[in-house]
Amino acid sequence: MLRVVAGIALIAIAVAALIFGGMAFWLLAAVMALLMMAEWADLAKVPSKTKRLAQYALFVPLAIFSPWAAGPDFFALGLLLGAAFFIVIVTRRPILGWGTLYCGLPVFALLLIRDTPANGIVFVFWTLALVWATDIGAYAAGRAIGGPKLAPAISPNKTWAGLGGGVLAAGLFGIAMHYTYGLPLRLTLASPLLAVIAQAGDLFESWLKRRAGVKDSGTILPGHGGVLDRLDGLVPVAPLAAILVLVHVRELIG
Repeated sequence: MLRVVAGIALIAIAVAALIFGGMAFWLLAAVMALLMMAEWADLAKVPSKTKRLAQYALFVPLAIFSPWAAGPDFFALGLLLGAAFFIVIVTRRPILGWGTLYCGLPVFALLLIRDTPANGIVFVFWTLALVWATDIGAYAAGRAIGGPKLAPAISPNKTWAGLGGGVLAAGLFGIAMHYTYGLPLRLTLASPLLAVIAQAGDLFESWLKRRAGVKDSGTILPGHGGVLDRLDGLVPVAPLAAILVLVHVRELIG
């Protein structure tokens, strides 16, 4: 029950920030990225001082992403790459540089989608909710059907049935968005494929935790563990969704 209530609260906060847009959406995304960076550093077992340095370096491009600065443009993206390079040079820990991109790129992608002139709010909701649908479908199918494990050496609880349930749920959600909000056909057809990517992101984060010898990436979210535990599927999906949206918008303009 705690997990369900916390999950509903998190979705409500995300949707509210999405609707308000502007600083509200940026602030939520930036805070999540900094918390993710802290958990990434903990999984890498770096000292607290090094972890704070990594967070400070990440905050520079995050600040540029804000509506009061340059926003999510190519200059801001370059600054994110520069922050990752800076962290590697200063700390001599390449894993923190990768963590900067892992935590920063999804924020850049979501803000870029939200700023899309045509239906930006719809496209962001599609990006977020298809990951939610994938998680729900995977959990329901995995519990109801069970069967062969998907990757027992990495995550012993995930099954092939769960993967199929997640893909089906995301596909049905994409169809619902198409007929309800006019989601472009390209994005509708991409929904089940992105569900597979979301599950791959989940497995990657499970591998990180197994490598670090921990069950959860953190304890900040009641019943869910850490922020990385909740956003692992969104991390790879958001940049790909942004590319699809940009291609669609360019075709409309062109």
